[in-house]
Amino acid sequence: MKIVFSRKGFDSASGGGPSPIVDGAPVSLPIPAMLRDGAPVSRTTYGDLGLGEAVTKASRGKLGASDFAHHDPMFTGGECLFGQVGTAQSHLANRGVGVGDVFLFFGLFQKAGCTPHHRIFGFLKVEQKISLADCPPEILAELKAHRHPHALAMHGTNDCIYRGPGRIAVNACDVLRLSVPDGQGSPSLWNRPEWLKPDGLSYHDRADRWLHGRRLQSVARGQEFVADVGQREAPRRWLDDVIAAINNP
Repeated sequence: MKIVFSRKGFDSASGGGPSPIVDGAPVSLPIPAMLRDGAPVSRTTYGDLGLGEAVTKASRGKLGASDFAHHDPMFTGGECLFGQVGTAQSHLANRGVGVGDVFLFFGLFQKAGCTPHHRIFGFLKVEQKISLADCPPEILAELKAHRHPHALAMHGTNDCIYRGPGRIAVNACDVLRLSVPDGQGSPSLWNRPEWLKPDGLSYHDRADRWLHGRRLQSVARGQEFVADVGQREAPRRWLDDVIAAINNP
């Protein structure tokens, strides 16, 4: 089994600032919609998602309720649809990510009065990997009905949608926090799980990233970080705890 740490949502480079934590819950702000021939590849606005006020504040007024969002990952009724393409999708394919693997979506968040930090905000257990270049028309039609941006217009030749059970967290508990506590380092300095060892996470091969005290200096940019945990029990128990925390109302 592979556990994929998948970076999504607003940050200083994408959108303008961290996503907020509101009333104890992380509210992940999707990045702005991608453009095709000057038009957004989206039919979903931030207002449609109830995020108009939040996105205006996080983007410092550059975006508002009427702007289109890249609504991905998309959580609908206990299911998650997640699209990936280009270099990031090639990396997932090269690492053999597919049915039976789990995406843990994380992003940059900030609670009022605190410093920004990375935290997990949702998960996807992959039951289907759909290649959009050759998927059956009825499946593509269903995905378009969901208004998933990757189904509305292919973003590249290797465009895929991963599908399966998934939920978004409704609380910002410590179990889901990746960054070290406030004041002890930057958001990219993580408290790593004990099972996650050097050479165990893609894009993190440099030895100087693996620090004493079970800390990891995560890469500044990048989307998909893959840990192949095989049949090991420790990462599976950790993953169960994370998913339980996400499912906890």
